[in-house]
Order: sequence, then structure tokens, then C-alpha cells
Amino acid sequence: MMNSKTYDTLKLIALLATPAITFICAIINIWGIPYGDKIIASLSALDVLIGAIVVIAKKIYDKEKEEAGNDESR
Repeated sequence: MMNSKTYDTLKLIALLATPAITFICAIINIWGIPYGDKIIASLSALDVLIGAIVVIAKKIYDKEKEEAGNDESR
């Protein structure tokens, strides 16, 4: 299971990756870097994957936290 430090790290990467990828895409298009479309698509796909992992991890974390809270109240 993912601990909170791993989750926080992935969340930070996802939050920073989106603007960074936007910047990189702009530079690739401006300078006409070879294979620019493939680079952009790969970076975007990676960002989506990280975002999905963060969302799934958050749901699991929240569920575990809720279950732990229910166990303590008994």
C-alpha cells in the first residue's frame, strides 16, 4: 500500500508536471524539435498516468482512514 509520503510526492509531481509539460510542449512547437509530437504525446500520457495513480491512492487512503476511524469508535 502507498504511504502518505509516497502519495504526497506523486501529488507534487502531478501538480508540477502539468505546467512543466505545457511549457515543454510550447518550446518543442516553437523550435520545431524533431519527434516533437511523439515527445509531447509521451509526456502527456505520463502526466495522465501519474494523475490517475494519485486519484486512486487518495481514494484508498480515504477509505482506510474512514475504516480506522470506525474501528476506534467501537
